[in-house]
Amino acid sequence: MPTSELMLEGLTLMVFGMGFVFTFLTLLVFSTKMMSATVLRFLPVEEVLLQPPLTMASPSQQIANDPQLMAVLSAAVHRYRQDH
Repeated sequence: MPTSELMLEGLTLMVFGMGFVFTFLTLLVFSTKMMSATVLRFLPVEEVLLQPPLTMASPSQQIANDPQLMAVLSAAVHRYRQDH
């Protein structure tokens, strides 16, 4: 086979392959959107109201105020420094 025929056959395969992938992905997007619309029609999303937290302390501040945790951490650091 001459090179020009091989190039033409390669380009044809590339176009068919890319066309098939594009068509498949387009159908996938449309079917996903249709399924989502169907589910939302039969099972609407309920609105959830979030309550603001009562305390404005960050988690690190809450941990720092725990005396038992601070004692355990202090003992662990002290033991580590003794061993090394």
